[in-house]
Amino acid sequence: MGKLDGKVAVITGGTTGMALAGAKLFVAEGAHVFITGRRQEALDEAVRQIGRNVTGVQGDAADLDDLDRLYETVKREKGSLDVLWASAGGGEPALLGEITEAQFDTWFGLNARGTLFTVQKALPLLNDGGSILMTGSNASLGAFPGWSVYAGSKAVQQAWARIWLNELKDRRIRVNVLTPGQVATAKQEELFDEATKRRFESLIPRGRMGRPDEIATAALFLASDDSSYVNGMELVADGGTTAI
Repeated sequence: MGKLDGKVAVITGGTTGMALAGAKLFVAEGAHVFITGRRQEALDEAVRQIGRNVTGVQGDAADLDDLDRLYETVKREKGSLDVLWASAGGGEPALLGEITEAQFDTWFGLNARGTLFTVQKALPLLNDGGSILMTGSNASLGAFPGWSVYAGSKAVQQAWARIWLNELKDRRIRVNVLTPGQVATAKQEELFDEATKRRFESLIPRGRMGRPDEIATAALFLASDDSSYVNGMELVADGGTTAI
């Protein structure tokens, strides 16, 4: 018996990296998963890799019309959902003094505004007793030069989790934040050269980058009844980077 047997899950930004690994694991544990992605080609490839019990819905989590279309699809195909993993996000480095309005608007628009409306628009479909998790970042816990916009756009989630669980307590809906550290993903390959990756690795007590499947297992914990008494918490999976 799987940990998510008969459950319906939505994972935004589920076409690559940690979220794709999570979608695969959720399906293996018995869920039907809806994933989103901005690029249809990448979405189709992710659906192919997952292989079964998955529906791909093309869209941008920062676009409220796309979010409406996502939840219309969930309602039409399954009627309701049990797990929401708001994982779509991103960022780019910029030092204070060099940050542009476009960078601020882009990353707060996706990471903060997009996450808020991803959760809010899901509420009419989310079953009582469901689980909401949001992908944070250990950038919001550290002091990494150049990442203030990204860190700030992720830091709001800790406050939201605490407030929203209080607002949703009558429905017994849990709200938590999954905060990964440096994880070896395709996106990281785009952002960092080898020297930068080595500098990040030097900060990790475990001595290596995390793997997407290691974050996926933490997501499964928060999504399933294994974490039934965990609410309003931030689960940090960063190899100990921000603990020392």
